[in-house]
Amino acid sequence: MKKVLPTKYTADEIVVLEGLEPVRKRPGMYIGSTDSRGLHHLLTEIVDNSVDEAIAGFAKNVFIYLKKDGSVLVADDGRGIPIEKQTKTGISGLELAMTRLHAGAKFDSRAYQASGGLHGIGASAVNALSREMQVAVKRDNKIYLQKYQRGKPTTKVAVISGKTAQQAFPFDFTSGTVTQFWPDPIIFKKTTKFSFRTIKQSIRERAYLVAKLFFHVFDEIADKEEHFYFEGGIKSLIKHLNKNKKPIHPIIYLEKEFNDLEIPVGVEVALQYTESFSETFESFANVINTKDGGTHLTGFRMALVKTIKEYGQKSGLLKADKNGLTGEDLREGLTAVVFVKMPASDIQFESQTKTKLNNSEAQSAVYNAVKEHLTMILEENPSYGRKILEKVLLAARARLAARAAKDAVIRKGALEGSTLPGKLADCQENDPAKSELYIVEGDSAGGSAKQGRDRKFQAILPLGGKILNTERARLDKIVEFEELKSLLVALGMGVGETMDVSKLRYHRVIIMCDADVDGEHIVTLLLTFFYRHLKPLVDQGFLYIAQPPLYKIQKGKESQYLYSEEEKEQKLKNIDGDSVKLQRYKGLGEMNPEQLWQTTMNPANRILKKVTVVNAQNADDVFSRLMGDDVLPRRRFIQTHAKMATLDI
Repeated sequence: MKKVLPTKYTADEIVVLEGLEPVRKRPGMYIGSTDSRGLHHLLTEIVDNSVDEAIAGFAKNVFIYLKKDGSVLVADDGRGIPIEKQTKTGISGLELAMTRLHAGAKFDSRAYQASGGLHGIGASAVNALSREMQVAVKRDNKIYLQKYQRGKPTTKVAVISGKTAQQAFPFDFTSGTVTQFWPDPIIFKKTTKFSFRTIKQSIRERAYLVAKLFFHVFDEIADKEEHFYFEGGIKSLIKHLNKNKKPIHPIIYLEKEFNDLEIPVGVEVALQYTESFSETFESFANVINTKDGGTHLTGFRMALVKTIKEYGQKSGLLKADKNGLTGEDLREGLTAVVFVKMPASDIQFESQTKTKLNNSEAQSAVYNAVKEHLTMILEENPSYGRKILEKVLLAARARLAARAAKDAVIRKGALEGSTLPGKLADCQENDPAKSELYIVEGDSAGGSAKQGRDRKFQAILPLGGKILNTERARLDKIVEFEELKSLLVALGMGVGETMDVSKLRYHRVIIMCDADVDGEHIVTLLLTFFYRHLKPLVDQGFLYIAQPPLYKIQKGKESQYLYSEEEKEQKLKNIDGDSVKLQRYKGLGEMNPEQLWQTTMNPANRILKKVTVVNAQNADDVFSRLMGDDVLPRRRFIQTHAKMATLDI
């Protein structure tokens, strides 16, 4: 995308709208939450300011340090925030950017053509939510420093030198910005501790988006470091996403700028079909991961469907009247990344946390770019087109073959008892929000669970042994598998094209398996099924894993259940080991109904683990690697992690 930049980056480029009090009063409106996720969002905002400098063509390196004192330091070798006084307000550009809400050069498209920050809110919001913050800027061979507490300056912007300068700006950049902040424990009551793993994932994502930008991440607490640099940009991301899949053609990549629209849009798209059955999409607006998609993803899908259908009909490989291809058929096995860049002042999201893009310009730009380029690629490389169409037609045939079986599975009404499987012990409650379904391993444990449950709101569905591995199974095979068919009918939300999560009969779906290797395998098989075929159930937070006790410790007439090895070791340290009886539970069937209720099913004291997807890329990779047909990635995983395994001998 063509950069329209000022000849000088000065304080006059900064626009001021309001102060910081709203941020401290309602932090959730600005960073989404005040838990660990919101905490990491602070770092994201500061990092994205540095990334903006790289997008604008001025920064080559970004450094992130997790410091031992609980602070985080972010540095870049960009131009450095302007420090001279702004003509309009008489206040330093640095102080404006750090202490005034909606103050930033990103409102002026002359300064940044594409930006990922909070529309000028980012740095000031982080400052408002930090116990302390300091920013050092190097410009014109001088180093400037200002310090803050909870968003308010405690010093003036001043030139520093000697040891003070070395400590505040410990880099040999010719220019740049160093930001260090300490999150405020008054705001972040649950934790102010950053996760190196979470930061690593976020930084890796940005490194893929901004080709040739070097990220350096250091954890000084654990003495760890990671470095990220990708020459190929989103092409490298496609390669990463498909590393455990079998591609059927080389990566298709396009980049195009649309400067003649009302809002200029830069488009980058990379795509590749694989032999897998699942689809993987990543979409970004500037450097923000739009997890809920939006207009740019809509434009891509429209162009993909139209282009492939037109090419198939033109080449004679598709018969216009007979195939009835759906979007689902055309996306099976597809991995794609859609990345749009727009002026920050014009970009529109559905909410402050920016998970869905709304700009109509992005839809038309992506549609036109993809349709034009993909048409050209297919015409110039007929082997690509043939392989893609073969894949699409195979998906369509499988869908049609599965439809009859699927229709038999999907319930006509949400609560028609006559259609429920015989092995299901349903609950009396009709409100899904108050109902829960236990999926129990084995008939023996299922019997105990049925006797021990609270039948008012707890339903029990026993599973007879291990289920089908659904990572590479089509829907017709899934609905033919009796245990999965019973599960689908019990859930009531359908599957495939007719899935409707609003018809789910239970808002807590709980997997309850033995605490041994076989039980963990069954949990993995069920998680694969839910993630690949009923993902909305996972996304909306309805899936849980029950944690049965590992041990029962008894001293005299008193007994206690222990749920982890650590808990057991701690307990044994505090009592006379010779006078206790320790029982290891390996199966749910070893417990009678009363014990099962007390330990695993009673809401007053049970332990449930909620299944969430923190990183979709990692989740997709793990399921492909561990549950797919390709043996080599699985073998490598086992060899790499063998020493970490807890052996159940």
